[in-house]
Amino acid sequence: MRVSLVGSPAERARLRAVLGMAGIDVAGEFDTLAEAQAGSEPHPIVAADAAIQDDPRETEEGRYDETEEGAYDEKLTPREMDVLELLTEGLPNKFIAERLGISDQTVKFHIASILGKLGAANRTVAVRRALRRGLIGL
Repeated sequence: MRVSLVGSPAERARLRAVLGMAGIDVAGEFDTLAEAQAGSEPHPIVAADAAIQDDPRETEEGRYDETEEGAYDEKLTPREMDVLELLTEGLPNKFIAERLGISDQTVKFHIASILGKLGAANRTVAVRRALRRGLIGL
């Protein structure tokens, strides 16, 4: 899988290192989320926390405004949905891997893809956004 990184140069370097360990290729790097979304080829976006805060679709309360044009609408695969449901339970990667019969690295890959597709900076934000969209229930 190829992803685009968003954030400061230092944040992108940190993300590049983490994703590299998970075997995920970086297709492009951008300073802002808007630049990444305007890129020539669509890739899932992995953004540092600070980059997401600059997203104009985030309200002052830190909530994502799903009504804005260009909201993240890439569909999750069935396996990503399985991983997302286990994320909702607060399980760490190791337990998710055991429950699904896959490797820890594969779980990391799926989580990175989920974060990119939902435009989330972390697991908590991904679960919150999935709940708000009705993708999962508690």
